[in-house]
Amino acid sequence: MIRIYILLVNWNRWKDTIECLESVFRNDFPDYRVVVCDNGSEDGSVERIRAWAEGNLQVDLPESNPLRRLSHPPVPKPIPYVEFDRKQAEAGGDLLDDSTRLILVQTGANLGFAGGNNVGLRYALARDDFEFAWLLNNDTVVEADALTRLVRRMEEDSRMGICGSTLPFYDRPSFLWARGGAVFCRWIPYARCISYGKPVSGSFRREDVERCMGYVAGASMLVSRPFLKDVGLLCEEYFLYYEEPDWAARARGRYTLGYTPESVVYHKVGASTSILGRSASGNRRLKEYVHRNALLYTRKHHPLALPTVWLSLLLLRAAAFLRDLPKGERT
Repeated sequence: MIRIYILLVNWNRWKDTIECLESVFRNDFPDYRVVVCDNGSEDGSVERIRAWAEGNLQVDLPESNPLRRLSHPPVPKPIPYVEFDRKQAEAGGDLLDDSTRLILVQTGANLGFAGGNNVGLRYALARDDFEFAWLLNNDTVVEADALTRLVRRMEEDSRMGICGSTLPFYDRPSFLWARGGAVFCRWIPYARCISYGKPVSGSFRREDVERCMGYVAGASMLVSRPFLKDVGLLCEEYFLYYEEPDWAARARGRYTLGYTPESVVYHKVGASTSILGRSASGNRRLKEYVHRNALLYTRKHHPLALPTVWLSLLLLRAAAFLRDLPKGERT
């Protein structure tokens, strides 16, 4: 029997995380451990997740929510858990008994998407008792067989390093945010989610999706242990955005990317970055990450494309500047 580590990163979004956990602990895969890495939250997230595991807190959803079935009624509590700081976790923590399914890790700071997930991955690698790690956004809810389906697909092809899910919008579950991942253009900083906005029930061929996929979407990535040991962890230079294309680029020629249509994970698109985006300064920071990381990625993997990427970014900045001007000042 193989073991899976399910990794969630939380930053000031404990309600989303608890709803996600309620769905994750309904999953039908027999042997898994859930690792929640809290990235220095300031909203009492760790205390609330701890209270949830002990059975003293739950997140109620309206009866009208079509996805309420994935998190209600609450799973039985208490859920046995252990808690580590970053140093303890990256060393593999203490010995656990078979009843301990939840590991809470306080990373001590906001390490970003890559850094937070890497703490969980180092924990799994230090324990060395798993075959796959499932990186899952905390602003998702999952169908009970989503993980089992991913594992079956990965087991069909030993060359596959990362596999993605069908990702409908949480608030529009009949429509897609992405099938598995995105198409990526190296010459301009542009990525397009595959089948974005199309009906979930639309026709497609899995082979076509896998052929055009530039990277697997970070909302749901099943990663193999050989991939982690060979290619390495997520690159923490990015902090936010471009981590997935970088991972795919580093694995090119050694591992393939996969897609499992039957693995369904509903995504609250933008929820994880909405905290930063609430202010003008936060919006600027998000744009700075996108622009800086586009150049970083291109310099590392496609240096010949630097001139066109620079030009594209300059045009984007010019368009944003003109858009922000008062109407009377535009010529």
